[in-house]
Amino acid sequence: MRILIDADACPVADITLQAAAAYQTEVILLCDTAHEMHREGAHTIVVEKGADSVDFRLVNLVIPGDLVVTQDYGLAAMCLAKGARVLHQDGMEYTAQNIDGLLHSRYMGQKIRRSGGRTKGPPPRTPQQNDRFRAALTTLLETCS
Repeated sequence: MRILIDADACPVADITLQAAAAYQTEVILLCDTAHEMHREGAHTIVVEKGADSVDFRLVNLVIPGDLVVTQDYGLAAMCLAKGARVLHQDGMEYTAQNIDGLLHSRYMGQKIRRSGGRTKGPPPRTPQQNDRFRAALTTLLETCS
């Protein structure tokens, strides 16, 4: 198993690297030239800046059994279809049972914004979100190792 991180603006990259080191798991960071990041203990793949360029590269790399960390519902759906486990940065695991509802919510938000409406953005990140992510990641690493 490898961990692939959609690293553009990912707040849990360092938490993931710490957990992966404890379980001797390979980590691949994927980012574009506008969000380039390098971390010790991870292989970084940088792609050209462009709409969904990181997402498409990640989907082309992922194999069954990999773990993907992303907040992007569309990317999560594509990775699930390829047999990966997918974890949101807040600790929620994307599954076949919840992805359709999440994609529908995303679609409705886009529809409201396209028609001139406004939607509420996410609140500031909390330490509790990091704790939930760390716990969920540790559980997945324990069950998959």
